[in-house]
Amino acid sequence: MPRLILFNKPWGVLSQFTDRGSPTVRATLSDFIAAPGVYPAGRLDRDSEGLLLLTDDGALQARIADPRFKLAKTYLVQIEGEPADESLEALRRGIRLNDGVTRPAEVARIPPPALWPRDPPIRVRQSIPDAWLSVTLREGRNRQVRRMTAAAGHPTLRLVRWAIGAWTLADIAPATWREVEV
Repeated sequence: MPRLILFNKPWGVLSQFTDRGSPTVRATLSDFIAAPGVYPAGRLDRDSEGLLLLTDDGALQARIADPRFKLAKTYLVQIEGEPADESLEALRRGIRLNDGVTRPAEVARIPPPALWPRDPPIRVRQSIPDAWLSVTLREGRNRQVRRMTAAAGHPTLRLVRWAIGAWTLADIAPATWREVEV
């Protein structure tokens, strides 16, 4: 039976077990997960938080991470500014980035979610409002959500991956993990 671990990756943690080539010591998965033989199924940037799946099964890892399978990934995104309906529609249709037009995304305004405090906190500007979006993608380009919201005129302030397929962060505190049946 394959192992599958759901990890709530904190901000500032690399999505790998070792940190090679950095002059400073950075937090890695090995600081949080003592489960030999598991590897991340996909990546989550160091400055993003949320759900990271790890498995010991290569086929499952490929099924989760490979964009050909179009597994939905849902992000809770705090953006700078109040987006106009046109900006949201551009994200929904697909937005032009320097590496081409993205696939259509599911995008909705949401009320501020009940999340844990981020350490360090995001920058707050009194004169610029912010808003929260739920963004669901079925592709996985490098820093895609951040690049999409910036292209729509609303830089990302905080990015939390909430779900991958049917797996979610529900009841998983930051920096903790649990194993689930596949």
